[in-house]
Amino acid sequence: MNTVVIAGAGPTGLTLACELARRGTPVRVIEKSPEFPRSSRAKGPNQRTLEIFEDLGVLSRIFAAGSSAPVMRKYRDGELISSVDPWAGAIPTPDRPYERGWLIAQYRVEEILRDKLAEYGVHVELGAELTGFTQDGAAVIGTLADGTRFEAAYLIGCDGGHSAVRKLLGVPLVGETAEDQRMVLGDVEVTGIDRGFWHQWLDADGGVLLCPVPGTERTWWFQAAPERGAGGEPLGPSLESFQRLFARYARLPGEWLTKAELLSTYRVNVRMAERYRAGRVLLAGDAAHVHPIAGGMGMNTGIQDAYNLGWKLALVAAGEAGDALLDSYEAERLPIAAWTLEVTSERLRAALAEIRKPGGGLDVVVTEETSTLGVRYRWSPLSLRPSKSDSPLQPGDRAPDAPCADVETGAVVRLFETFAGPHFTLLGFGERSAAALPGLAAPYGDLVHPVAIDAGTPGLSDKDGHAARAYGVAGDTLVLIRPDNYVAAIVSATEAPRITDYLAALRT
Repeated sequence: MNTVVIAGAGPTGLTLACELARRGTPVRVIEKSPEFPRSSRAKGPNQRTLEIFEDLGVLSRIFAAGSSAPVMRKYRDGELISSVDPWAGAIPTPDRPYERGWLIAQYRVEEILRDKLAEYGVHVELGAELTGFTQDGAAVIGTLADGTRFEAAYLIGCDGGHSAVRKLLGVPLVGETAEDQRMVLGDVEVTGIDRGFWHQWLDADGGVLLCPVPGTERTWWFQAAPERGAGGEPLGPSLESFQRLFARYARLPGEWLTKAELLSTYRVNVRMAERYRAGRVLLAGDAAHVHPIAGGMGMNTGIQDAYNLGWKLALVAAGEAGDALLDSYEAERLPIAAWTLEVTSERLRAALAEIRKPGGGLDVVVTEETSTLGVRYRWSPLSLRPSKSDSPLQPGDRAPDAPCADVETGAVVRLFETFAGPHFTLLGFGERSAAALPGLAAPYGDLVHPVAIDAGTPGLSDKDGHAARAYGVAGDTLVLIRPDNYVAAIVSATEAPRITDYLAALRT
């Protein structure tokens, strides 16, 4: 019995399920809703998540279903002030192929991930609400609302900010909620507005934001500060309220806004779980952390949780790695959650200050940090201490991409192409390193994929030096890349036994 049960079929749970299924791990996804939730609050993947989607094999579908983020058009007192593209001047580079995020409704991301999961023969079980569980050293025994029971090797809570799994575990979500900071949201239909822009009507006392939803003809994301009642209390979202807010801040006819659905009120929460693991039960995504939406890091952080956890859970569930590997999930991702709370809180403060100024807008929340390309785990037990620490790239850092060439055919081969799939990648730069690759990789079969660079046939040629520069390589060097495309180790060819020791330690 090595089945993993995932509670929650949002982007986090579906990413984790795809990660497990492609590794052959038996997986069930249970979702308490009787039908697939249709949420479009998250506006799409950032640069790092695009890299993950490339590895999962869904990137082309994501691109086809979405669009590049439109220019932000900013108004004051109904008058156009400026138009700004926060990503202007950003271009792809050999080591960073995606220079900006992608705009796509969350429900479309979920549909694409469900389709991918179905290719592995796994389908989400709707109307399956978890009501309780127990665990011991061998299994988790869960109970659903209809009285049925299940047995699993592991249970993963990907069931959102009100996570039943987290509550049943008794793990608190520590932090604070700013009750005075609220936003009303919804999907609306609007006529008469140019869909080539993300419109931001911002006055001193509030505003309305309208962003076109890709793949639709008339639907927009609507965001605004709520109306207030006679006593100053915030009012809930409704079509009529949205029409009044639109007329007030856009100075356009309220009846242009003709439909409003998926209505919600957002409160600023800055909270995270005290721990991510209790025995055979783990938390990921909003079940483990909630934070301000500034910077669009919510869905992305959850997907990246799942990407970190997936390969580890698969190896442990299959008996190919020791239980301690699962502890590295919390060791790596809990500090990232704390960092995310800090970044998003700071970006929210910056945005609130900026929008009070004429010409201020949401472009202030777009920073290098919100790309999450700089997220790293140098402190992790899975990051082999380097012999020299002066290289800009260290174990625990994101593994860069680089265009190389197949030595035999001359065809361009990106390093990301060699990383794709459920395996470690062992790069051997130079002839001495390449000679060591077979002996290092062979004991691990499909788990370790050796790739020789600049060492003759077969292998890759780094004739333009992009790979060597990205990895800080000078001389014969071995670089071990984790299945989630982070650097595990960088050693010289003479230190090859350190790679052997590293891989062997995963099994203990």
